[in-house]
Amino acid sequence: MSSRRQTIALVAATLALATSLSPVARADDPPAGGAFAFGLGDHMTVLVQPRHLKVGLAGRERNWEYLKHGIHELEEALEHAGKAVPKWRDLDIKALIEGATKAPIEAVEAAIEKKDAAAFDAAYQRLTDACNACHQSAKVGMIVIQVPKGPSPFLNQDLRPAATKK
Repeated sequence: MSSRRQTIALVAATLALATSLSPVARADDPPAGGAFAFGLGDHMTVLVQPRHLKVGLAGRERNWEYLKHGIHELEEALEHAGKAVPKWRDLDIKALIEGATKAPIEAVEAAIEKKDAAAFDAAYQRLTDACNACHQSAKVGMIVIQVPKGPSPFLNQDLRPAATKK
């Protein structure tokens, strides 16, 4: 067998072995062998909450360019959580998230498009309230999200508009 064919055979055998040892897990499968799998709370804490916070901070700075990006990232994070954990306890998470956040996110997007600060503030508060209403309906009302009140905890990212940066 030529060296090239041996290399191809070795790569194919390695891929086959690796595939057989690590099957693709579906979102509703329990973790195999004690492997960590993100639960709903992990998705919310790692993906959703930081994006909600960054949208709030960028909104406070009136960074409309970043906000166009940030609200899209938040929406994707929420969609991902609903797809990854479609059912939690007896709840349809995907439907719950969409029902709670679709209209408020659209209102935030409209305010961003118009660069309307007052409309943004009201829509972002509405989105924040929707998150909390969702938590209440899921019986995890002790989780309370709020509009950012202090300085940015993202010390490695400047969320001010480019024109105001030195």
